[in-house]
Order: sequence, then C-alpha cells, then structure tokens
Amino acid sequence: MTNDLVRKTVTVLLRIALVLGCTNAVAQSQSSFEFGMGVSPAYEGWVANPDGSFTMLFGYMNENWKEELDVPIGPNNSFSPGAADRGQPTHFQPRRNRNVFGIVVPADFEGELEWTLVTRDGVTQKAYGSLLKDYVLERITIMSESGTVAGGFNNSEDVQTNQPPVVTLQGDEARTVRVGEPLQLEVAIEDDDKPNPRTGFRLAAFSEEDSPRERLERALRPPIRGTVDRVVGMTYSWTVYRGTGKVIFDPLQVKTWEDTRAFQNSPWSPYWDPPAMSEDGKVETEVSFQEPGYYQLRGFADDGGLMGRVDVTVRVVE
Repeated sequence: MTNDLVRKTVTVLLRIALVLGCTNAVAQSQSSFEFGMGVSPAYEGWVANPDGSFTMLFGYMNENWKEELDVPIGPNNSFSPGAADRGQPTHFQPRRNRNVFGIVVPADFEGELEWTLVTRDGVTQKAYGSLLKDYVLERITIMSESGTVAGGFNNSEDVQTNQPPVVTLQGDEARTVRVGEPLQLEVAIEDDDKPNPRTGFRLAAFSEEDSPRERLERALRPPIRGTVDRVVGMTYSWTVYRGTGKVIFDPLQVKTWEDTRAFQNSPWSPYWDPPAMSEDGKVETEVSFQEPGYYQLRGFADDGGLMGRVDVTVRVVE
C-alpha cells in the first residue's frame, strides 16, 4: 500500500470516527427533552378492596421535563369498553407520575380496560388494565416503586405497617371564583407518622472531603440508578388535574412527579429537605386562576411512601 493510499485511508477513518462521535453526542444530548415529546399512559396494577371490589391504578410517563400537556376527554383521551370518562386526568405533568387515579371495578370483573391517549403528532398510546395476578399491588410494592424502601428500609417495621394519610377538605368541594381572585384552600391531614423520616441518599451524594466544585459536578450528573430514591417525609401538594389555564399556587407546591435532578423542589431530588408541617395537620394554600373555565384540582398528601388524595372543583368566571 502506498503512502498516499495510507494517508487517504487514515483520513477517511478519522472522518468516519468524527461523524460517529458527533452522532453519538447528539443522541446523548437528546436522551431527554424539555419540550416536544408525548405522554404514554401506564397501568400500575390493582389492589383489593374490603368489599370484594378492586381498584385498578393508572399513571403516565410524560417524556418532557418541562412541558405540561392538556388532552380533553374524547377520542384522544378515553377508556373502553364502557364510559370514555373514567376520571382520568386531562392535564399531564412532566415525567413519571405513578398511581395518579384509580378505577373501581366489581368482584366479577373480567377482561380489560383500555386507556387510549393521543398527545403528540397523532401517535396513539394505550394502556391495558386487567386483574391478572401478576398485576397485584401490595403497599410495600407501591413504596418500593416510588423509592421509599431503597437501601434496605423495606425490612423496617414502620414501613411494613405504614398506612396512607387521610386528607379532608375543609369547606365545599365545588367553588366559584373570579379570574385573578385568590381562593383559599385548607385541608386537614391525619397520619400514623410512618415511615420514619430519612434523608440518607441525599447526604450520601457527596463526602465531606469534596470541594464545592466537586459537589456541584456530582449534583449535575444524570442519575445512574435503575430505580428512583427519595427523601421520606410528609408533604402536601395541590396539582392541576383538569383544566387548561395557568394556575398559581402560593406557597410553591412540592412536586408530585419524580424530578430526580439536583436542587429541585422534589422528594426525589438530592439536596432537598421537606418543608415543615403544622402540628395540627392543617395545610393552607392560596390559589389564583389566570383564565376562566372549569378546573379540577387534586391534592396529594404523601407520607414518603403512600398517598392520600382529595379533589376540589373550581368554576372560574370573568
């Protein structure tokens, strides 16, 4: 092989390597998106109820880190067979949202419930709910999937015996308010004070010997765990469940979706501490709406493992 041919061959190989390297870099940079992606519905599983019925739990994965999508009930957001509206959300928060709503079915239910969701470019996504034994959800399973029992905490008595919080809305379940007018919402939370609070994974994210720069670099690295981990402690948050206008909450609500990035207002975020809760279990929130319409707000009381829910419907007028 002549020297010229060798040089040409090396040049071609270098160009190929450069192209592949750039392609790989672009692919890695696009492994997560802030906007422009869709939402996939998810069937989480079922739990047995004392009266013999079953509750089928659904959630979703919004592939965006920032964009929240709205899909009204209809052909693009429906259940079958039977009623298209089974209480599913029409407003979708970013990323993974587990066990967002449940559908109660009778003890003799057979077959499947199919949730159809079309959120981006006409792409149809479906989730299929059934009572197959493989989909049974125990409370320890729910806590494991949300990161509560990471690091061996699943064997502790306070986790094994944990009961979900009970949330009671103070006042009417339906309200009317004007655009821009503050609406005061208050709930009362009762809980068994389990599981015990822990912040272990947050503190283990860096060592005392690390410099501030090293700590920042660690914090900005993407998560490497196959499952989420979280800070355990009681939080309460209101979310927009249905409604398309901008809604402002005061104080800023703790995220109910799994934001695993550092320094975020999320139980799944390293370097995060839960806000203090009042001793009487009362939580007050001021809400204002920027556009008229009908809104359903859903509140989540999260003890760090299990959740209690409450809804309020708001009619917003000019």
